Amino acid sequence: MKKEGILNAQLNHLISRLGHTDMIAIADCGLPIPNHVERIDLALVQGIPSFEEVLRAIAGEIVVEKIYLAKETRAHNRPCFEYLQRQFAEVEREELSHEELKRRLPQAKAVIRTGEATPYSNIILVCGVAF
Repeated sequence: MKKEGILNAQLNHLISRLGHTDMIAIADCGLPIPNHVERIDLALVQGIPSFEEVLRAIAGEIVVEKIYLAKETRAHNRPCFEYLQRQFAEVEREELSHEELKRRLPQAKAVIRTGEATPYSNIILVCGVAF
């Protein structure tokens, strides 16, 4: 049995396959996910698990060199925006329109769907290297 960290087998499998510049998205429960992109659906009910809980767990397991978030997050989901600023203070950040963020999803290795029901609780993480 695994001793610590993420226990979800599908998430562990995804994380172990990630390499430099690979992208994964963490999404609220309303973000449309392209059919050909792997979907890891963690949503149980609205709000569970939250965007922050899932992001915190994943960020603890991977190297993040860049993030993409929607410009709308700053104005329409200030708590999420401020959390992302704190969580990724030392990471390159690019703000895109929500529509542009959705257009980048087909490039992601996977989209992890949370139970978050707050608009604009979405992010794309670009993996770095640990050396």
